[in-house]
Amino acid sequence: MLDPEAVDNSSDSQLSAPQPQERRSNLKRALIDIVETIVIALLLFLVINTISARIRVDGRSMEPTLKSGQFVLVNKLAYKIGSPQYGDIIVFHYPRNPDQEYIKRVIGLPGDLVEIKAGQVFVNDQLIDEPYILNEPTYQDRVRVPVNALFVLGDNRNNSSDSHTWGAVPLESVVGKAILIYWPPQDWGILQHQLRPDGLS
Repeated sequence: MLDPEAVDNSSDSQLSAPQPQERRSNLKRALIDIVETIVIALLLFLVINTISARIRVDGRSMEPTLKSGQFVLVNKLAYKIGSPQYGDIIVFHYPRNPDQEYIKRVIGLPGDLVEIKAGQVFVNDQLIDEPYILNEPTYQDRVRVPVNALFVLGDNRNNSSDSHTWGAVPLESVVGKAILIYWPPQDWGILQHQLRPDGLS
């Protein structure tokens, strides 16, 4: 004579066992979830790369503001909806080799007269207060910034390849505005962009 409990347990076991069709359905749902996750990740990647860039600082030209080896986040939309301002730290394609990207500070805007003399920088005959530089420039220069171009300098004035040696940066070469240091973690911080001094126009 069969034990009723044994029959019931066997029946429960048979009912809970997944059928081939159910297994295929579960596999299909799992594959759909994986594909959706990949698509969302790719869309996020494309959006992030459309509005921002990440660059590694290479060299000492922007010391003490930026140090070699640091990674900086760049806002690529900054100048799509606005325009460069005095003191902005920008990333741009090096005019003599567009495959290279440089990072410097905006000193002169289109049409400005920039003059460097006696260790000081003047824009439109106004002395610029520059607490961010590593050292005073030992060179001299006087230039009228072309239309649709920017005059840029490194904060490490005497150890920087910039507009005083190779000229202005075309606006079309600008990648975006550097906004923060994100690596290494101990250096994390928002980059300070100096406002224009009173008297500049």
